[in-house]
Amino acid sequence: MTSAVKKKIVVCGGNGFLGSRICRAACSRGWDVTSASRSGEPTWSSITSSSEPPSWSSEVSWQKADILSPSTYTSLLNSADAVVHSMGILLEADYKGVIQGKESPFTGLSRAFSANKQGTQNPLKIQDGEKLAPQEKDAQLTYEVMNRDSAIGLAREANKASVGSFVYISAAAGAPVLPKRYITTKREAESSIASEFPKMRSIFIRPGMLYDSSRAVTMALAGATTMGSMANSLTGGRLTGLMGAGGTKPMKADAVGEAVVEALDDAAVSGVVEVPEIEKLANTAWRKGML
Repeated sequence: MTSAVKKKIVVCGGNGFLGSRICRAACSRGWDVTSASRSGEPTWSSITSSSEPPSWSSEVSWQKADILSPSTYTSLLNSADAVVHSMGILLEADYKGVIQGKESPFTGLSRAFSANKQGTQNPLKIQDGEKLAPQEKDAQLTYEVMNRDSAIGLAREANKASVGSFVYISAAAGAPVLPKRYITTKREAESSIASEFPKMRSIFIRPGMLYDSSRAVTMALAGATTMGSMANSLTGGRLTGLMGAGGTKPMKADAVGEAVVEALDDAAVSGVVEVPEIEKLANTAWRKGML
């Protein structure tokens, strides 16, 4: 009797807060799991409550790669069934500089909230072996670079490698405290990937705020956004435009990781996946795990 062929998944950003949980969920199903990131294996204390690697981590191939340099990861996509982009950024360097006191609030926030910033050259038209080069004068990793162009570039390479499914970790909404470009670049990535690569099943996961007990600050924020989502629900969603993600139900990072893998396992899932469907997928995954 022959054994079933393992599914192969490549998670770009697999050593991050959500990416590592996607890796764990895939490992629990016996999949062949590869993580691609700049640093390789995670610094575990930054994404879990322990500095020690969890037992499942030995089942992941932790590879170093640069999402802006396709030649560093294209070999990893060979024979992959699914590729995940989980490498977006929440804050740009200008905003971080203000928060850390390294940049004046006026200068930093003026640039952070500017209506336009450059991304890379067109990721759909680069030559084989060509890097995606940030076009801002200081080569800043803008939302346009990380949330949009790096995702389109990865989808392009996945499509060339005949990968069957592509998951883009998007977001339910922006937030008043974030530049509008945070969410518009994610929507631009979704639109481009869906239209440019119609033969590849694309799944756009749109969670709200993610939380986990290993990150105390996320627990506090989850409490606040839970209240916001309840208030938004009572108004029939009329506050979404004002509150953004603050009016969207927060989700446990583990549950979203499970939902991503369940979505890949269910051929009927494609396109935009909003919070209610993410919850259903996570619950389905939980039930399967109990069997």
